[in-house]
Formats: sequence, structure tokens, C-alpha cells
Amino acid sequence: MSSTSKALLHRVAEAGRAAVAFTLDGQPARALAGDTVLTAVLTQCGQLRRNEFSGTPRAGFCMMGACQDCWILTADGARLRACSTFIEAGMALLTGGEPA
Repeated sequence: MSSTSKALLHRVAEAGRAAVAFTLDGQPARALAGDTVLTAVLTQCGQLRRNEFSGTPRAGFCMMGACQDCWILTADGARLRACSTFIEAGMALLTGGEPA
């Protein structure tokens, strides 16, 4: 198991909301209705994306849409700001996985 597969965030409360199915790096995943993409991804794995220059894992920084560090790619190549975009059923998200 890679270090990126270990969840960075762990939900400790508020589990009663409806489940939302999406895919993360081609694998089925679930979040809760109302979660941001950032929360949905980081409750599944340890990174949001990889730095485009160094390849190091990134997991967001300011968590309020000001720093530009939370961009994530969708399977169709679109970029989303993960901290201010809500998860939607059927989203297909890519973290970049392990460095090449």
C-alpha cells in the first residue's frame, strides 16, 4: 500500500448525511453530501495532487480558496478548486498518484 492511499482526514462525527459516489484515481469512493472535493478526497487518501514542479504531494494549504494550492484534475482534464467545489455524484477525480 502506498503512503498516498492512507487517508489524511478522518471523519469523527456527522456521518448521517447522504452518501455521494464518485471515483478517485479510477477507484470507487464515497463522500457525504455537502462535502467539498477537498474533504471527499482527503478522507480517502493522503494527497490532493502532486506539485507540478517537484512532484511532491500536496493537500491544500489555506482551505478557503485564496492560495491556489488545491487545484485537482477531473478525468476529462478540467481543473477544479477542491476547497470551494462541492462533491457531486459521478465526479471522476485524479490525484496524480505516485511520482513517475
